[in-house]
Amino acid sequence: MLRVYTFVTLLILLTGFASPQSNADPATVTFTIDFPGSLPSHYSIQVQRNGASRYESSGRSSSESQRDDEFSYNFTTSEATRQRIFELAAKAEYFQKDLDAHRKNMAFTGKKTLAYKDSTRTGESTYNYSQNLPAQELTDLFQAISATLEFGHRLADDRRYQKLALAEELKRMEDSARTSPPVEIQAIAPILQQIVNDPGVINVTRARAQRLLESGAKPGQ
Repeated sequence: MLRVYTFVTLLILLTGFASPQSNADPATVTFTIDFPGSLPSHYSIQVQRNGASRYESSGRSSSESQRDDEFSYNFTTSEATRQRIFELAAKAEYFQKDLDAHRKNMAFTGKKTLAYKDSTRTGESTYNYSQNLPAQELTDLFQAISATLEFGHRLADDRRYQKLALAEELKRMEDSARTSPPVEIQAIAPILQQIVNDPGVINVTRARAQRLLESGAKPGQ
C-alpha cells in the first residue's frame, strides 16, 4: 500500500512539473530598427503579453549630442496598447510571411524587424517598407513608443547635467502633444514626477511636466 501511494504521489509531482502551462514562455512581440544617421540609430522594443516591456537603444539621442549613448529601460505597457499590439500581430499572421513590399527605388527608412514568439509558434520578418496594414500600424505604434521613451531619456539627462535645457524640451513636447498626443506617456511618469518635485527646476517647467504627467492618466495615452 505504501509503494502504491509513493508511486501515485511521484506521478502527480512529475505531471505537475511537466505541465506546459508552468513552463510556457510568455508571448512576446519585438520590434527592432537599424537606421544609421537617425536619432537613435538603433532601438528595440520587447512587449510581453502580461505588459512587461523592455526598451534598448544606441546612438545619439539628440541632434545636439556629440556622443553615442546606450540606453535601456524596463516599463509596463498599458493594457490598451498591449492588446492592440497582440491583435495586430495575429492579423499579420505572427510575421511568418515576408512583410517587405520589395519596391524598387523605395527610399530607405530603416531596416525593421517584427518578431513573435510564444510556446507554440515563432515568426520573424525584416522589411524596409511593408504594404501589410497591421505591420504598418505596428511600425507606427512602436516608433511612437520609442519617441516617448527617448523623450524621457533626454529629460533624465537634462535634469542631471543641464536643468535649464528642461524648459525647451518640455515646451517642445507640450506643443507637439496638442496635435499628436504622446503614446504611452505613463511609461516615463517617474522622470516627470522627479521634475515636478525638484525645487531646483523653475515653476513654469515643473508645471509643464505636471500637465504631461496628468495626460498619462487619460485613456489611450
